[in-house]
Amino acid sequence: MSETTLIIQQVINGLSLGGMYALLALGFTLVYGIMELINFAHFNVFMIGSFVGMWVLQAFGLSGQNVILTGLPLVGALLAALVVSMLASGVLGVIIERYSLRPLRNIKGTTAMITTIGVSYILFNAILLGAGADTKNFPNPLPEVRFHIDGAVMDLRVLLIWIVSAVLMVGLWLFVQKSKLGKAMRATAQDPEAARMMGVDVDRVIVVAFFAGSALAGAAGLAFGLYYNFTSFLIGYTAGLRAFTAAVLGGIGNVPGAMLGGLLIGLIESLGGQFIAVAWTDVIIFSILVLVLVFKPTGLLGTMAPNKS
Repeated sequence: MSETTLIIQQVINGLSLGGMYALLALGFTLVYGIMELINFAHFNVFMIGSFVGMWVLQAFGLSGQNVILTGLPLVGALLAALVVSMLASGVLGVIIERYSLRPLRNIKGTTAMITTIGVSYILFNAILLGAGADTKNFPNPLPEVRFHIDGAVMDLRVLLIWIVSAVLMVGLWLFVQKSKLGKAMRATAQDPEAARMMGVDVDRVIVVAFFAGSALAGAAGLAFGLYYNFTSFLIGYTAGLRAFTAAVLGGIGNVPGAMLGGLLIGLIESLGGQFIAVAWTDVIIFSILVLVLVFKPTGLLGTMAPNKS
């Protein structure tokens, strides 16, 4: 395989990873933009979304590598898995906000952030005890359809991840920019007290932010399972830390920044693993996190804003 083909192949792989990381990073950036809170429970909301997607596909008779459904039934099973994963993760995010974080909203300091770490461990151990510690084979129902680009291979699974990620990211951007509720979210992110005085229901805005961010994490969890053909109670930390790095790189609190950061981190992971060494990809990615925090804490697209406290 020529070097050009290798580069094209790793760009294809990197964009697939980047789409997943971008969806996950958007959850961090939505919540941080409105509440200035890093929600560490988001890691394992993503992990649970992956399990929910697996269980839905299994409910349709899909297991392991067996292709049982074709045509419209297969499309229906995939759509059901996507919708249920997003809804279950979104509702989980709302529950976390309502019962774990809302009572702490007026308490200054790191109390809320520490609470999200505790919630993350609860979710982690609930799946560990309920589903077991072994790695689960994720159903791979998609037919073997492959496209060749100058020797590089892109299969139907990758194309599906690209399409779903692009649709969800563009949909979120349009929602935030064009809808009345999206404008309320932007107003709350800029100044929650002023937004409240102008009649914005800040509690509702925060709930929507948690639901939307967590729903996107559920979609990312399903994409992860389809891409890697496995899921585990451990997947939240590695993917979550990379998505958090993507949010910081793009400018945490900035929606286009999270998208850009996710794609860049995916490309760095893929190309770094190919041309440097797989063992060094984490070193590269988290070195980027440290360097961005030290030299450009606002990220690539973020801007310095006054503290809301």
